[in-house]
Amino acid sequence: MEKCIDLSLLDGVLEEYAAVKGSLITILQHTQDIYGYLPKEAIERISERTGIATSEIMGVGTFYTQFRFEPVGKYLIMLCQGTACHVNGSELILQTIKDELHIDDGQTTEDGLFSLKCVACLGCCSLSPVMMVNEDTYGSLTPDKTKKILKELREAKG
Repeated sequence: MEKCIDLSLLDGVLEEYAAVKGSLITILQHTQDIYGYLPKEAIERISERTGIATSEIMGVGTFYTQFRFEPVGKYLIMLCQGTACHVNGSELILQTIKDELHIDDGQTTEDGLFSLKCVACLGCCSLSPVMMVNEDTYGSLTPDKTKKILKELREAKG
């Protein structure tokens, strides 16, 4: 099911930054803020308005891990893979999430509810292993605690 993207939402960003040399990252950040990811149609519009080739825009977008090219679920799970989390069992938490949601790192559940992203560090080492779901931080995770959090989020979807 193809989703129609309202490209007029980009007009203000492009009016402000299209002619500003070196502003591509800023434009991409604003674009992702608007849509939640970088839609192909938006990249083409950015190319038209800035004169930057789509291949160059894609090169910048794929270089920086902050950018996404697919929509994320309602709940974006960022699971820390830093040293403290790794030592304290983040791999077990990752396997629990994979088993519960049937997705791998970088994927979104079929119902669009959850997306999983493994990250290098969340800066919450004293809470390891730790994950963030959108803006909420969950620490001292165990497989059972993780299952409970996912269940509560699934039930709260309404």
